[in-house]
Formats: sequence, structure tokens, C-alpha cells
Amino acid sequence: MVIQQSFLLDLHKENRVIRGEVRVPQSLKVSPTIIICHGFKAFKDWGFFPTVAQRIAEAGFSVITFNFSMNGIGDQPEEFSELELFAHQTFTRQQEDLSFLLTQLKNKKLPYPEALDSTRIGLLGHSRGGGDSLIFALDSPDIEAVAVWNSIHRPDFFAKETIQTIYDQGGATIVNARTHQELPIDREVLDDIEQHRERYDFLKRLPQLQIPLLLVQGDQDHPGFFEGAKTMAQAAPHASLHVVKGATHTMGAVHPFAGTTPQLEEAIQETIHFFKNIW
Repeated sequence: MVIQQSFLLDLHKENRVIRGEVRVPQSLKVSPTIIICHGFKAFKDWGFFPTVAQRIAEAGFSVITFNFSMNGIGDQPEEFSELELFAHQTFTRQQEDLSFLLTQLKNKKLPYPEALDSTRIGLLGHSRGGGDSLIFALDSPDIEAVAVWNSIHRPDFFAKETIQTIYDQGGATIVNARTHQELPIDREVLDDIEQHRERYDFLKRLPQLQIPLLLVQGDQDHPGFFEGAKTMAQAAPHASLHVVKGATHTMGAVHPFAGTTPQLEEAIQETIHFFKNIW
């Protein structure tokens, strides 16, 4: 059995808050903590994330899911209502979010502090959240393992046409395929990458990653992702690559969640096995 509780953290800057949930085994036994990072145009309640968190908690881990503070989701858990924040969703701000969340974890300010082990921490990131996880793991000695699903392999992951529009016009919009909502991207997002190029070029830094890394990669992902995963697996000294045959960028899952898929099940089981081998 798994129990869960929501939390809200105020960063006291730029109207930023982190909304999240903690799921732990009902026994409240102290367990390794897995922090799940969603991707671009995603959120903690998107599609498979609640199910993935539940399954990992059922396997004996404490699990934290959260919304990055500027992911555009406000009080309504599945609506992009904070577009001005979304437009300025930089890697720097997301790294600040992770650092703040880790501090709250270590200071026992999150739900079920008796169950959350702050000495055994792993990250699980999907898509852009994979990049966020890798950057944070490279910078933070508190992280002992990282798993990424269909991760980006470079920080400027936008389409070339989008990048050009941002530079030419100071910003661009992308369409949310599910809601047809136009989501803005400010030039600050690209400027932030340029200003911190050495830090955020995580592919170049991966040879320095001295902790276990699991890359779970679908062979039917967006163009370039499969090749990127293979390159990252070769770059990191303690990496393993698991290819999920027939898996799309979201492992065949959709939002609203319509149930699991064989590809999602494979990704979940491989990830649980990875973390169990560490702790």
C-alpha cells in the first residue's frame, strides 16, 4: 500500500511556487527517495507520471513528483494558465527549483519526513526533464543515481525554425498539440543557455558523471532522440542504455491517461530494477 500527500513550496521570488506530491510505502519505513522531473509542455499530473510514481513507491521507494515553478501550470492542475511564467522557463530557474526542493527534503519540510531518505536520492527525468536531471546530478553530490526516459541530449532542443524565430523576433510560440493552445517562449530561454553554455552542455560533461546512469529510450521516439541516447550512453562512464522497441516519446501513453502500455510497463520495470540494484 502507498500513501500520498500534496505540498506547496514558495520560493519567495518571481511569484514562483512548486506544487507536488509525496508518495511513500504505508509502513513509513525510511526508503530511498526518487525525484521525478517532467519535461517541456508537461506537468506532474500528465499522462503516465502519477502511475509511474505509484508503481515506484509500491516497489519500496519514496517518490516526489512536482511541477517546475515556471511550467505554466497554476492552481488548476492540468491547465496552462500561467503563460507568462511558461515563456521564461529557463534551465537556470529549473535548476533553482531542484536545489530548493532538495533543501526542503534535507530539512524535513516535505510530507512524510520520516520516510524520505535524504542520504539516498535518485532522479528520474523524461524528455527535457532528463536534461534537467543530468545537469543537476553533475552539479550536486547528493544525487546517487539518475534514470532518464527519452531524454534530450542538448539544451537548445527546439526546432531550428523555432530557434531562428526566437532570435529574429525576440520570442516564438509553439502549439500544444492536445489543447491547440499557443505557448510562448521568450528569448531569455536561449540567452540563458548561451550564458551558461559550459554548465548546460551536459553531453560534453557526461564523462565526469561518476554515478550510475540508466537511459531508457524508445526506438520510435522523435527524430534524433535515439541517436542522442546512444551518444550519451557512450559518453557517461557508468551508463547503460535500454532500448524499448515500439516505444514513442511517451512510451505509447497519452493524456488524459488511458491506461498503461507494454512499452510503459517495460520502462517502469527497467527503472525499478535499476534503482533496486543501487539500494
